[in-house]
Amino acid sequence: MSSLFAPVCSITRTSRGRCFWAAWWSSPPAYVPFRKPDAEGGAATTRQAARAAAEQRAGSPLIEIDGLWARAWKRMLRGQPPWPSKASREPRAARPNGPARDEHNASIWSVLGVSAHVTDAELKTAYRKKAIETHPDRGGDAEAFRHVVAAYAEARRRLRKPKRRG
Repeated sequence: MSSLFAPVCSITRTSRGRCFWAAWWSSPPAYVPFRKPDAEGGAATTRQAARAAAEQRAGSPLIEIDGLWARAWKRMLRGQPPWPSKASREPRAARPNGPARDEHNASIWSVLGVSAHVTDAELKTAYRKKAIETHPDRGGDAEAFRHVVAAYAEARRRLRKPKRRG
């Protein structure tokens, strides 16, 4: 450990608008191998409250560093690698069209188990059935559930889109 190391805190926003913090006070964070923080928390409503919570936990003042460290730790908590892959950093236009295809190259209609000529009510019923089957809280796979949700959103968008007359 470097004698120049100062205890640090990284803060980032969550999808729910809260502030998630991660703090390192025993040694500095590292890219490879990614070093787990000494403590973290995610219920603060402001950056100041997050920093105060981190400093209280550390028992000393912390220097705030870039939020990328807290984002990396959030990814680790979700079971993902700390740093995004090169493919995930590509512009959206270069990626395959999102919800329409999954890793098995299935259409949104086959993911939901309906035809493309489905009514709104039939689509909703099929979505609810598939959502219950794949929901992680019901023993399903989280990735499969995300595909079902994305397929449903895309199917609704397509059904609401006005038909073109040719």
